[in-house]
Amino acid sequence: LRRQRGRLSRRAGAGGAGRGARRRALPRPRRADPVPLQDVPSVEFALKDTRLALTLVGVSIAPPAVPAGTVCQERRVFPAECRGLRSTYRGRITADISWSVNDMPQGTIKQPLGYIPIMVKSKLCNLCGFSPQDLLQHHEEEEEMGGYFIINGLEKVIRMLIMPRRNFPLAMARHKWKNRGPGFTEYGVVMHCVKDEHTAINMNLHYLENGCVMVNFIFRKELFFLPLGFALKALVNFPDYQIFEELMKGREDDTFFANCVTEMMRAVVDAGCLTQQNVLDYLGKSFRVKLNLPEWYSNEQAADFILSNCICIHLTNRIEKFYLLCMMTQKLYAFAKGECMEDNPDSLMNHEVLTPGQLFLMFLKERLETWLQSVRFVLEKRAEKADISLNTDTLVKAFSLAPDFTKPFEYLLATGNLRSKTGLGMLQASGLCVVGDKLNFIRYLSHFRCIHRGAAFSQMRTTTVRKLLPESWGFLCPVDTPDGEPCGLMNHMTALCEIVTEMVPVTDIPPLLCSLGVNPIDAAPSQPYSECYRVVLDGSMVGWVERELAPEIAQTLRRFKITQEKRFPARAEVVLIPMTGKPSLYPGLFIFTNPCRMVRPVRNLSFGKNEWIGTLEQIFMNVATLESEVVPGVTTHQELFPHSILSVVANLIPFSDHNQSPRNMYQCQMGKQTMGFPVYNYKDRSDNKLYHLHTPQSPLVRPSMYDYYGMDSYPVGTNSIVAVISYSGYDMEDAMIVNKSSWQRGFAYGSVIKAESIDLSLKASRAGDNLVFGIRPGDPNVGEKLDADGLPFVGSILQPGDPYYSFMNLNTGETFTVYYPSKEVAIVDNVRLCSNDRGTGKFKKVCITVRVPRNPTIGDKFASRHGQKGILSQLWPVEDMPFTENGMVPDILFNPHGFPSRMTIGMLIESMAGKSAALHGVSYDATPFTFTEKKSALKYFGETLASAGYNFFGTEKMYSGISGVELEAEIFVGVVYYQRLRHMVSDKFQVRTTGPRDAVTNQPVKGRNVEGGIRFGEMERDALLAHGTSFLLQDRLFNCSDGSVAYVCTSCGSMTSPVLEKLSHSSVTSSRRYSCSVCSEVDAIEVVPVPHVFRYFVAELAAMNIKTKLNVE
Repeated sequence: LRRQRGRLSRRAGAGGAGRGARRRALPRPRRADPVPLQDVPSVEFALKDTRLALTLVGVSIAPPAVPAGTVCQERRVFPAECRGLRSTYRGRITADISWSVNDMPQGTIKQPLGYIPIMVKSKLCNLCGFSPQDLLQHHEEEEEMGGYFIINGLEKVIRMLIMPRRNFPLAMARHKWKNRGPGFTEYGVVMHCVKDEHTAINMNLHYLENGCVMVNFIFRKELFFLPLGFALKALVNFPDYQIFEELMKGREDDTFFANCVTEMMRAVVDAGCLTQQNVLDYLGKSFRVKLNLPEWYSNEQAADFILSNCICIHLTNRIEKFYLLCMMTQKLYAFAKGECMEDNPDSLMNHEVLTPGQLFLMFLKERLETWLQSVRFVLEKRAEKADISLNTDTLVKAFSLAPDFTKPFEYLLATGNLRSKTGLGMLQASGLCVVGDKLNFIRYLSHFRCIHRGAAFSQMRTTTVRKLLPESWGFLCPVDTPDGEPCGLMNHMTALCEIVTEMVPVTDIPPLLCSLGVNPIDAAPSQPYSECYRVVLDGSMVGWVERELAPEIAQTLRRFKITQEKRFPARAEVVLIPMTGKPSLYPGLFIFTNPCRMVRPVRNLSFGKNEWIGTLEQIFMNVATLESEVVPGVTTHQELFPHSILSVVANLIPFSDHNQSPRNMYQCQMGKQTMGFPVYNYKDRSDNKLYHLHTPQSPLVRPSMYDYYGMDSYPVGTNSIVAVISYSGYDMEDAMIVNKSSWQRGFAYGSVIKAESIDLSLKASRAGDNLVFGIRPGDPNVGEKLDADGLPFVGSILQPGDPYYSFMNLNTGETFTVYYPSKEVAIVDNVRLCSNDRGTGKFKKVCITVRVPRNPTIGDKFASRHGQKGILSQLWPVEDMPFTENGMVPDILFNPHGFPSRMTIGMLIESMAGKSAALHGVSYDATPFTFTEKKSALKYFGETLASAGYNFFGTEKMYSGISGVELEAEIFVGVVYYQRLRHMVSDKFQVRTTGPRDAVTNQPVKGRNVEGGIRFGEMERDALLAHGTSFLLQDRLFNCSDGSVAYVCTSCGSMTSPVLEKLSHSSVTSSRRYSCSVCSEVDAIEVVPVPHVFRYFVAELAAMNIKTKLNVE
């Protein structure tokens, strides 16, 4: 075959058009303009008598490109190059730092901070805006979605995590809160405060036994407490009576609450804080020790820092913070007195989703703050050693000594572990990233629809966090969750569920609310406050509304949302929690427009249009699933279609409503483990392992979502003729028999494509070694297996032990040959030569891709789309297979005992529908909830079979392939779409005769990769004893394990004292004997067979001064 090697050197042009691509003008490179920063605090410190301030005024991130000055045709770097080079797809980040000395501005310095990974298909990606033809030209998929990062050549996906709903107070009871101090109770109100740039902090209000309230917040992973009275007094310059009045709104008749408020305000006065100025001075003096602020900051500035960065950080106005704390305090007292029910922290209505971009932004902001602090430490350390002059050169040198951004970001994405000083307000610091496997398209798509509760919850003993609650209806799929440890923690969004990502302006909403009848926060309503609802917009209290007017305003806002009037956000959430007069959710009119919320579309029956609703909004609606369920005047909304409650993967299961729920769960997992056709650009990829199904087919029976997602472009299975019959003993216990003739014609043929990157710079044993690929002319070790460059020929067949590649040391002239290590035959698919960024790299790095044929063998795993998994137990000759009256021989024989206990009726219906589809030349719709008891699927497909001249129930007369006699029973025969899973015997079989042993115990090592053995444990020992074959234990546990002989003194019973006598110098023919070093006996030494690990154990005991005595007879 003619050699075709694709060079990944970045000096090469962007050549090679794929599948009908035509050359066109590409977009020009974008220039990275500085972006103004928000909420990155300045760093101020003193160098002796000089005060220095460093401020980040802008940051720019450039698209991935090679360094300036590189001789190349194309400076832009594309994802395909990074995959092939096993490098990181990253862009350069540059910051504009302004500095001032003694409050006098000195200028701005532009400083490179390193590189950060760039998300594929983002605005900074060089593929942004490319047409399908451009994507093919740059070795990408025609419909590349992006949304992942490339780290060291691997596609990494940041997981979406479930977080508490932002800026919404939740009433909770935790018994562990009693341990936080004397007088603490289990009652509290929690709020997850999040700024617009997604900086988060958790703030709690604790109820004390004496009726007072304590504010609790976490700052730099430390717990701080602040009495509520001090917080309220510090926020506003109100008289104490006015603060009392604001807290009492709506609870004017509650004398207990009035006494508690009076006591809290008296505590502030008793501390000597009569004015707001006194409180600020008191707080700054108390907290500044832990804040790490400049020494010249006053106590008031320190208090301002606490109020801005720790108390209701999502609000910038202190008066807004004051009113929000008042509302949270009233909710806390209502909860403590039993007037308000506890909010469920595990309910989806109190959750939101942390998306990858927000985690990336939070981490970037923290790294910017850390970088400024590191510059400060560098300057302070240099100032301690000698006097330094503050100028631009000094700062630039200090900037260069500070750690860059490259390693922290790559570590986060490569390992999924978060190294953070603040914790970013998250409950976990590991498992944040996963590899975006392209095993098949279903698995790849699931990575972007998966939502994880968090690694911290997997260690909990309680099962509360795993339960499927009614609030999840329509947002989380009830069946697409793994069975086992992550069950209920790893969920998938439904097909129509989306996450709000855009930030919408809300400045027009408060005036709109006032025009509808909402009273501003500082205006008194016409009715008592106890008969009014609080109106809260994104965690900020904006006013009051009368009880009778609130439903009308909520309905009007809903109309604005649907019709897009008054520029009201279409994905806003309008929630009216009514007053019920009994313990229920805390009442109020809540409006949410912030991002990270889950929303889904439903049909609003009042307006006849689609409406996006949220998780908290849904529980106060009456949503019908079917048209027949609509009750006039009661039902408010209707589902767009019944199967909208299922995820993308669950929607691909045909007739899933006829199956038992666990079987649908199994299929959701097995569908992600199926060999398929994941990509078209096999030749351009360098994945560690890719699976390729050679003979995929389009299913004859398919749900509507199958065509909606275009799954025919990436098929995952084969239409098989399946006969439900017990035919020999090879089909017991989920095994299945496959027609050998079908197997010979290519049934479920596949291959595994493996890529290996070889870097000679890592193989050099000495610093001066100059290694390059190549062979010595006439080298007999390689023969004709390798080319002159030391690499295998493209298309050549590699047998186990064949020369794989060869390299030589130019300094010494030595040649080294590496042999193919695998035990399987492979075909060389591709050889890529890899260079460095500047295109000046030597011939030191290649990537070899081989293809391993993997045709089905006995023991390989198959499954239908209904969770009916089984292994291939026998390839049955076609002449011995049963056949129908018209000569049809089935591909698969399925044991009928697999149906009664599994209750997968959907597979029976699919068999009939597939048979009818093959006869009539059509594909049938298998969307769930299409058929009902009145409109039976059995009747429908039975009639279609009968119209084609076949049995109504899908059964046929069959004849034995062995005797030719007609079988007495009619056999159920049909067409079922079968999947071949990636679990293959070739990857898992483990057998050995001899092999490596452990250096200490002399027992066989474990592990398939190191040619280890399989452990023979206690249960296996019990099995041999129960079968009366106890003498086999000596062979398994001694002869084939660590059998050895030991010399034992029968006089003293010691196994450590016998030693070999020294060789006599008088005669060279004298024999050497063992003697006991303790009792000096020579004739008492006996040879005893013992396990080697026992000898080791005796030696360990002797080292601890414990004697072991053996009674040898």
